[in-house]
Amino acid sequence: MRLYLLALNPTDAVSEGFLPAAARLGLDVTVLTDQPAAHRRAHPDIEVLECDVRDFRAVISRVSTHHRPDAVFTNSDHLQTQAALATDYFGLPGKDWRAALRCKDKAEMRRRLAAAGVDTVWSTELTEPVAPGDAPYPCVLKPREGVASEDVVLVDGPEELVAHAKEILERRPGAALLVEEYLPGDLFTLETLGDGRVRHVLGGFRTDLSPPPYFIEERLTYVPAHPGPVVAQVLEQLDALGVGFGACHTEFVVRAGRARIIEVNYRAIGDQCDLLLARLLEIPLFEHILRTHLGEPLPADLGARRDGAARLDYPCADRAGTLVDAPPATELDVEGAHLTYRPLREVGERHELYRTNRDYLGVLRATGTDQPAVDRAVAEFLVGRRWEIQS
Repeated sequence: MRLYLLALNPTDAVSEGFLPAAARLGLDVTVLTDQPAAHRRAHPDIEVLECDVRDFRAVISRVSTHHRPDAVFTNSDHLQTQAALATDYFGLPGKDWRAALRCKDKAEMRRRLAAAGVDTVWSTELTEPVAPGDAPYPCVLKPREGVASEDVVLVDGPEELVAHAKEILERRPGAALLVEEYLPGDLFTLETLGDGRVRHVLGGFRTDLSPPPYFIEERLTYVPAHPGPVVAQVLEQLDALGVGFGACHTEFVVRAGRARIIEVNYRAIGDQCDLLLARLLEIPLFEHILRTHLGEPLPADLGARRDGAARLDYPCADRAGTLVDAPPATELDVEGAHLTYRPLREVGERHELYRTNRDYLGVLRATGTDQPAVDRAVAEFLVGRRWEIQS
């Protein structure tokens, strides 16, 4: 059976998750990408074809002139609609392209949730640096189709809004921005996996953010089960968007028991949280995701462990400059916790300060069965290492 995997740049999810899972399932894999050289270096044993994967017509044409597809899949935020349109064209199992579009286009998501009567958030779109007269301050400015807190900023007034919008649009000519009311509350995620018939809730994370005005995710702590009423509210909003096939990563805030969606990423959670989930739950997570796209039903019970504790920490750059000292990749078992550290920047690399997850220097994954023990192991690891940047 042949799997077409759509990708932009190589990612940990693809390299360490989906490609090994495809091999275990005995699938023939063809990667379609607009960055073929990078994927050939990363995956020398995988067939890689160049394709303008942001254009669904190019994807359909490339597949049509190659081997017959059994599945078309992507884990990229930017390519969900294109993959969904391709699966629809070829009559394959996949996501509803309308749902994929609603998730990617944050303005359309707000309109859809309001029309369904499940949540109404003040928002408006901008294509030039102007301040809407009725904007409720403080409010959030972000790209309408952005990802990973890139160019997401809290603004306290019209002058700030105009200044930030001007700066973003100069770097993103032709982009549309979204201004929306700030939703206060504790930030969480909900991780789900469905086949269009059955939907499993895999738990979620509590997210610790950097100080405002930016929204960098610095730590995620696993939550085995959110309160039932909170989960029900989030799932109702996902139903309104038409989300229910494959993996989905939903970010939401809770205040006074009310859950309100911040954004929906219609794919598996990223930044190595998916790798941690597979280990923590002791399930073949990536295989399950691929099987849904092959048309196989999910089991009624995934057999996931429910006694796990985990967190991820992301040491971040606090200034622009060259990384001159950092710990190497490490695997440790410490007092009931298993730690995996992976560097995300090489020593000697110079970077600007992005105020997004591109500032991550590495990722520390920790799993166990006792949260205090996991927290202690993480704290000891971080205090015993150093990351040095020279400006």
